[in-house]
Amino acid sequence: MNGLLAILILFGVAPCASAQQQTNADQTQLIQSLMMRIDQLEKRVAELESPKPQNAATVTTPASLPTVSDAMQMAAQGNGTDTHPVLNMAGFSDFTFGASDQTGSNSSFSEGQFILHFNSNLSPKVSFMGELSLTARTDAGTGTPPAPGFNPEVERSIIRYEHNDYFKVSFGRYHTPINYWNTTFHHGQWLQTTVNRPEMVQFGGRFIPVHFVGGLIEGATAAHGLNLNYNFGVGNGRGGVISRAGDAGDDNNSKAWLVNAFVRPDRLYGLQIGASSYRDKVTTNGRKYNEWITAAHFVLSKETPEILAEFANARHERLDTIAPVANSQALYVQAGYRLPVLEKALKPYYRFEYIHVPVSDTLLQPISNLAGSVAGLRYDITNFAAFKVEFRNQRRAPGQARINSGFIQTSFAF
Repeated sequence: MNGLLAILILFGVAPCASAQQQTNADQTQLIQSLMMRIDQLEKRVAELESPKPQNAATVTTPASLPTVSDAMQMAAQGNGTDTHPVLNMAGFSDFTFGASDQTGSNSSFSEGQFILHFNSNLSPKVSFMGELSLTARTDAGTGTPPAPGFNPEVERSIIRYEHNDYFKVSFGRYHTPINYWNTTFHHGQWLQTTVNRPEMVQFGGRFIPVHFVGGLIEGATAAHGLNLNYNFGVGNGRGGVISRAGDAGDDNNSKAWLVNAFVRPDRLYGLQIGASSYRDKVTTNGRKYNEWITAAHFVLSKETPEILAEFANARHERLDTIAPVANSQALYVQAGYRLPVLEKALKPYYRFEYIHVPVSDTLLQPISNLAGSVAGLRYDITNFAAFKVEFRNQRRAPGQARINSGFIQTSFAF
């Protein structure tokens, strides 16, 4: 019997050697299972060598105890541990110094948003992505209880099922896909060339509904080299505070919907041309509006050059009273060029912005009109950190004095 025990132990230890290529967690589980198995076999050998008569039925292995083959199978499958999703995380932040000749303004340093991006594959076809921001508050420490120093915000939270390239369906909180900038340059100033976003798509702004809560169907097809992409979404749209999405629910029974389509031709690498439409019924401060936004963009995303141009028209119709239909327009054109010096680390840029909101557009008021220019230089210190110097010249209304301001920013990813 001792010889039999030695052989069993020998064959039990052999799989253990082959399992050394598994992870430490798998090796521990395998060793524990084998030791349990060896301990049971030793007890069984002792019982067989005992002079007491044994019933053959008692020879069976308890069902609760895994066999050596079971332990090997569990180890090969990661013992179930690799079935858990793996979370990948990236972060962004920035620090900016700004000064202006506007009356009453102070020069100061400011801490930008602290951003965390999360990605996790739940299966080969199902994935999750999230975005969390922490934003410094100007009223920190005031009130009772004292206001915290930073506001946490779930910027995006999306679960997506990808059937194939042609058809993907997702649910969550999005950056509304009716604007190129809004769906390309997310939170994290390092992602974009300039210090700030165009005013028409500023986070917390009113012109474009920056966030959208609902469902989205999207996909892409080669379309004879045009690479046609599409988005179709239905959701809550604007909340009672129109600069925010309807995160906790819609304010009425009319859902917002959007359609977005764009092409990326193979023969013109970096070129993207698209258009979108967004429709919603907005309820705010006891007022009701029909909102229809149409937008178009032209983009050349090469660094030599980079050209971004977008236009949007927001049409608002008051429903609870007789009022004229109002149309508000916004546009920007931005150009940049990465210079062939210093390992292409320097990138000068220029942007022109324009916003016009008539007095009759009571939904978007009190948005200030804007006509202004932005010029700057970006210097990429490393692949994940940039230094930007920017000058702005803006006018809010005809006849008003122009406001000049300057900014120095360091932005980075980690």
